[in-house]
Amino acid sequence: MARYTVKQVAQMARISIRALHHYDQIGLLKPAHTGENGYRYYGREELLRLQQILIHRALDIPLAEIGAILDDPGFDRLTALESQRTRVAEQADRLASMLRTIDRTIAELKGDRAMKDADLYSGVIDSQKQAQYEAWLEEKYGPEIKPEIDASRGKMDGLSEDERRAMMDELKSIEEGIAEGLRKGIPPQSHALDPMIARHRDWVQARWGRSAPVSAYAGLADVYLAHPDFVARYESIETGFAEYLATAMRSWAGRQE
Repeated sequence: MARYTVKQVAQMARISIRALHHYDQIGLLKPAHTGENGYRYYGREELLRLQQILIHRALDIPLAEIGAILDDPGFDRLTALESQRTRVAEQADRLASMLRTIDRTIAELKGDRAMKDADLYSGVIDSQKQAQYEAWLEEKYGPEIKPEIDASRGKMDGLSEDERRAMMDELKSIEEGIAEGLRKGIPPQSHALDPMIARHRDWVQARWGRSAPVSAYAGLADVYLAHPDFVARYESIETGFAEYLATAMRSWAGRQE
């Protein structure tokens, strides 16, 4: 039976060695055995479990929930794969629609063909997911948050495509800067992160279209950790980044009071 080292599994799965070590530490993916040389070795069963971990993560399931799902006595790998295939196929249909929209827009900008204004957003916005997220916010924080949701949506709707792209590029730069602190072992409470966290708050204020009081910004950290979509997104940047970012936000906010 084939066995693989951590490095070999990381290369096959295209993930970091650090991620595999983290999965081992939290009990999500244990090696088949550890050799006398101290190396961890993985077999076929572990590879199949890792496949499930990565599929669940790609489908926005938080790590904390993945372990419970896979360790449930009633878990059936074949049934899970069939269900996952259905979800991925639905996403593929939406992405295919988005790709067609992009191609049509490129063609129009090149002067090859005209395009209706209403077709500019076909497949681009997952309206169902957005509606689910807004409903979650209202359920968690009450109907009084609806005006803020509407204002935030209105702010984004009022941006041009170039402005929206610039805003998201800025967010990516900020998040990568903060994640680099995690990679370097800088504590999330460190003053060294202050410039990046301040930039993050500025971005939040721009996204909201209004001033974000320090207390509101600190509260946003709780939202990031409470919703699985946020957790999954931040964990895709770097393992442990969701908690790291939230702690950094709260720590920065505490120093401003």
